[in-house]
Amino acid sequence: MDVQVLQVLLSKTLEMSAPILLAAMAGALCRQAGIVNIGLEGLMLAGAFGAVVFGHLGGPAAGLGGAVLCALLSGVVFALFVVGMDADQIVAGLGLNLLVVGLAGYLLPVLFNVQGVFSPPGLQPLPRWHLPLVESLPVAGGLLSGYDPVVYLSWASVPACWFFLYRTVLGAHMRAAGEAEEAARAAGINAAGVKWLALLAGAVLCALAGAQLSLSQVTLFNKQMTAGRGFIALAAFYFGNARPMPTAIASLLFGFFEALQFRLQAERGVPSQMVQMLPYLAVVLALVLVAVRERRRRIRVASPG
Repeated sequence: MDVQVLQVLLSKTLEMSAPILLAAMAGALCRQAGIVNIGLEGLMLAGAFGAVVFGHLGGPAAGLGGAVLCALLSGVVFALFVVGMDADQIVAGLGLNLLVVGLAGYLLPVLFNVQGVFSPPGLQPLPRWHLPLVESLPVAGGLLSGYDPVVYLSWASVPACWFFLYRTVLGAHMRAAGEAEEAARAAGINAAGVKWLALLAGAVLCALAGAQLSLSQVTLFNKQMTAGRGFIALAAFYFGNARPMPTAIASLLFGFFEALQFRLQAERGVPSQMVQMLPYLAVVLALVLVAVRERRRRIRVASPG
């Protein structure tokens, strides 16, 4: 593999991993607050839907705003059940995923008279940012320049989440509520409030992830377009133990396999059925490693001395 081919593959990896990374950061925030957010897939899909609907009315900026609005509304519904009513997190998350898919499938023919795929004429994709000083660098320029703004935001979300969780009082309260909610309440921490904050912040990150899918990777919406990325993000933050940096590394790994499948299919003629399973095979391997790690941890804790 020559340098140019490797550079293209790595560049595609950074782009393909952006929605996974954003959703994984959302899941990590929620996990630190004590919530397993199975609804990442639905929140991403709500963001993708809002991005296309509002984007064809007012351009890419309106699309990003619409994505955030739709995902936030979905996040509020999820938070009402999980935090307000203490519903089962797994059931509520799966219900949210089904609700968004069903609602999108209902609204497309009712509002736009289309079935399946909504690709309005004149829909503008997110702009590409070409960084003049960075782009002139010999090798790094091709890797670090030429992406849409959401890709750069996905990179920025990693240090931002780390700083929030480990260098702010509110982040410490969130981690305390996730580790020992009763003790946090006894210490005067508003556990419900920080859980709401984690869920709504996660909804915004998922909105950006969905918008990147529908306004950058493609310029259309269909209700299968997330294609399990929310569950891949779930595996990423489990693999990273809900810590920003390891979670980001796992997201990049899954993004690499997703980019690799397109390259193998397009240029090497490998059957599509084989290459399409690569990202999901990586998820299975990651979850096996998580299970092995947890078993070893339990053995160390249980062993005397």
